[in-house]
Amino acid sequence: MNTENVVKHLRALWRTDRIIADIRLRHLLIGLGLRAFAALIAAFGLLMLELAAYFALVQIWSAIGAAAALGAINFVIAAVLFVVAGRPPSGRDIELANEIHDTSIEALQVEARAFQAELTGAVHHPFSTIVPVLVPLIAIIVKNMRKPARAPAATTAATTASEARS
Repeated sequence: MNTENVVKHLRALWRTDRIIADIRLRHLLIGLGLRAFAALIAAFGLLMLELAAYFALVQIWSAIGAAAALGAINFVIAAVLFVVAGRPPSGRDIELANEIHDTSIEALQVEARAFQAELTGAVHHPFSTIVPVLVPLIAIIVKNMRKPARAPAATTAATTASEARS
């Protein structure tokens, strides 16, 4: 298992997740804006239909036809905007980000399998993993054991020499 590869794959995964989230957020915001605008137009359409019903009671045909036609057109525009807002996000950006995301996940899984194989090998054959670390460690311990024996002898000789002078 190579930690540099793991870090590289985690960075790629993090970046692609950010890109995917950004694309989806932009799509949601645009869709929300279009839906709000469609709802506003639908409200105006409903108002016009209500106005048309009012004019139906007050006058006959000319004002009624105009208000009803305007209300129907507003409803059609609102329906078109709802359809446009409901479309899925653009294909290229999200597909590319999803591919990179999937590749990063696969690479991390390969690294995890390699690490698991190393751990399994260490559990089944503990001496094969301990010996390469143990030999240099023993050499360091032996060197350190020799140095403290020399250092106190030098300091005791220096202290006896300074005591003899005084």
